[in-house]
Amino acid sequence: MTSRDMATGSVTDELRQDILTGRFEPGDRLLEVPLAELYRCGRAAVRSALVELTSEGLVEREANRGATVRRISIEEAIQITEARAALEGLIAAQAAHHATSDERDELRGIVDDMRAAVAEDRDGDYSELNALLHRRLREMSGHTIASQLVANLRNRAAHHQYRLALMPGRPGESLGQHASIVEAVVAGDEHAAAAAMRDHLQSVIEVLHRWRDARRPT
Repeated sequence: MTSRDMATGSVTDELRQDILTGRFEPGDRLLEVPLAELYRCGRAAVRSALVELTSEGLVEREANRGATVRRISIEEAIQITEARAALEGLIAAQAAHHATSDERDELRGIVDDMRAAVAEDRDGDYSELNALLHRRLREMSGHTIASQLVANLRNRAAHHQYRLALMPGRPGESLGQHASIVEAVVAGDEHAAAAAMRDHLQSVIEVLHRWRDARRPT
């Protein structure tokens, strides 16, 4: 048994990242032998990783078909975002309460980078900065349980989030929303931070509703 065979957590982390970044698309089959070769590990480590990612909602396992990257419907993505709005409102408020001076400067810097990405039409970079901002707010909040729940929810809807971030005009629209969140956190205004976060995620819900309605047969 190699060290990689024993490091099931490493295999899980790598497979999760490859799903979230689109290396494996929704509906792709996840076969044990090719994955063991890709990650240079034993099939037992791959099997454990698939079980863990199934529990996180990223992988779906079916009899006679094996494991696939789970498809998330728009309706489920809407419900996920509704749950995130409640939890991330709390996180934003806690970040406003706990953020240090250095952390506030960091948040300002992220928003400055987001502005530059929008100005230069670097939508992929904007998407990454978006994820970074939300992650740092979770970390600054100090609310471990809410942060873990939100991270799981974001991962489950990652494919829709990426598509959303690449919609024409969407980065510019959400930039002001993220700037409002950061402004409130930097000011230490817990109520305003929570409200700004909920407003931002409500706008995501509205876009998802439009997607859903556009796909319905007329």
